[in-house]
Order: sequence, then structure tokens, then C-alpha cells
Amino acid sequence: MESAAAPPPATVKPSLSKKPLPSFRLRNGSLNALRLRRVFDLFDRNGDGEITLDEMAAALDALGLGADRSGLEAAVGGYIPAGAAGLRFDDFESLHRSLGDALFGPIPEAVPEEEDDEGDMKEAFRVFDEDGDGYISAADLQAVLKKLGLPEARNLATVKEMICNVDKDLDGRVDFGEFKNMMQGITVWGA
Repeated sequence: MESAAAPPPATVKPSLSKKPLPSFRLRNGSLNALRLRRVFDLFDRNGDGEITLDEMAAALDALGLGADRSGLEAAVGGYIPAGAAGLRFDDFESLHRSLGDALFGPIPEAVPEEEDDEGDMKEAFRVFDEDGDGYISAADLQAVLKKLGLPEARNLATVKEMICNVDKDLDGRVDFGEFKNMMQGITVWGA
């Protein structure tokens, strides 16, 4: 008697319907604006100042968050102005704010700004500290850049140079203090 072969295990594909992490948005306005602008620029592959549904779908696929075209159009279509090919930054920001308020409620104002900044910085640091050892190594940074589809990720020498530009104690990696100093030196225009 032959037994039937077991079917292959189903692969689970992440979807947009999963509950997002609280780090979906930062409480600090200027850090949030900077991060949101970077996300917008990553999605806007051709640099025309608009994110089309095709660009958004490609970016979500690259991040492992595949979305079907009709679902994406239903969720985002209302934010695309009449006659526009896609979302402009202001439209993208409105979509982001709407999603954040719907998922997390309004941003609480009770947290003192200094504590808020420190918490946001720690959240951002953890994104880059892939292995959780308290440092951002060239390998950690390269892994994050690859996930984002950035061309800098292809060349380890370029990634190491990025680390060296921030590494004040010359140990070949970035600790939280060095990361914090770097982030505090970033100017956010228009925020």
C-alpha cells in the first residue's frame, strides 16, 4: 500500500493586513518627516515627485509586503488627486497620517520632547542594529540597505565608508551615542 506524498508546506506571504509595529510612525515630528520623506523617495523610483500605484506595489513587493493591485488601489486611490498619476509627497503624508491615526489613535502630546526624542532614536537605532548587539556594523547596515533596495548595499567598501563617517571611537562600528550624534546633526528642511 503506497501512501500519498504530503503536500508541500504552504508559504506564508506577509500582507498589509497584519497589525503594524508601533514604530510605524515616530512621535517626534521632525524625525517622522525625515523618515517619511526617505520612504517617499525610495518608493518614487523614477524621481518624478509622484508615487504611482505600480511604484508602490513594486516597493511593497521588495519589502516582502505584497499587495494586490486592486486592494492597493482601493486603499490608496482616494489620496491621489484627480488628474495626477500618483501620490505627491503631501498626499503620501496625508495617507500616512490617516493610517497612523486609524491604527494607533492620535499621537499623545503628554511625553516630554526630550524623552520622546530619545525613545525615537532608540527605535531607529534598533532598525539598523540587525543582530541586536548594541552596535551597527557594516554588515548590519548593508543588510538594511539591501532590504531597502539601495544601490549602496552592493559595495561593502561603500558601506564601511558610511560607518567610518560616523564612527568617532574608530572601533569599526557605530554605537548608540555615535548614532544619536549623527541624527541630531541632520537638518530637516520643511519640517
